[in-house]
Amino acid sequence: MFLRIPGEKLRSVIAVLALSPGRTVSRHVLIDELWGETPPRNAENSLHGHIARLRRVLAAGSGKPELRDVIATSPSGYALIGTDIEVDAVRFTELVRRAESLGDGRPAEAAALLTEATTLWRGPALVDTGQGDTCRMAFSRLQQTRITAAEKLFDLRLRLGQHLSILSELEHLHAMYPFHERFCAQLITALYRSGRQADALDAYSQMSERLSHSLGLDPGRDLQSTFYGILRQDPALL
Repeated sequence: MFLRIPGEKLRSVIAVLALSPGRTVSRHVLIDELWGETPPRNAENSLHGHIARLRRVLAAGSGKPELRDVIATSPSGYALIGTDIEVDAVRFTELVRRAESLGDGRPAEAAALLTEATTLWRGPALVDTGQGDTCRMAFSRLQQTRITAAEKLFDLRLRLGQHLSILSELEHLHAMYPFHERFCAQLITALYRSGRQADALDAYSQMSERLSHSLGLDPGRDLQSTFYGILRQDPALL
């Protein structure tokens, strides 16, 4: 079920609560998220009104009156509660943690966990929220974890010999992050293993030119090492 929450402030409230399911978020944190350094004089009353409206939206939009009760009130603040609540951001972080805990000895299992984690993403994190401090920091943390998870996933899939099946995904990522050297190194490795050495060298050349013209930088050591390995046709790359 997809339920659209109307209004930026309501989306910000549900986002902040969902980032810490089962834990009380103080009124101060929520007020700061909604209004920053310029809260209204009646900020607590306004916040209470937003919470009441959010409860009505959850109940009416889902057709489940019991959803009014998933936002609990306490003397110190509000909490998202319910044993059947699952938050994608929390689930994603847990799957990445489980994959990391496997170490290097179980690549197929780690790749499966990271694949499940990455499929939870449907677009940018916390989209259409007000991007107060809490949401902004959470976005930055989740985005970095997303990139790190993708790097690890494609390292594992290359290790498992899946270079042909990941080519289109790596090309997409390389287009999304045109200055990200590790994705480029993974892409040219996959191209080389797929018998497309010329395409791999061309992709490196374009990356090198982009870094030079836009940032005044040369490719880093790891990317250069992959490039020279392809030039030498280093068996280690296979």
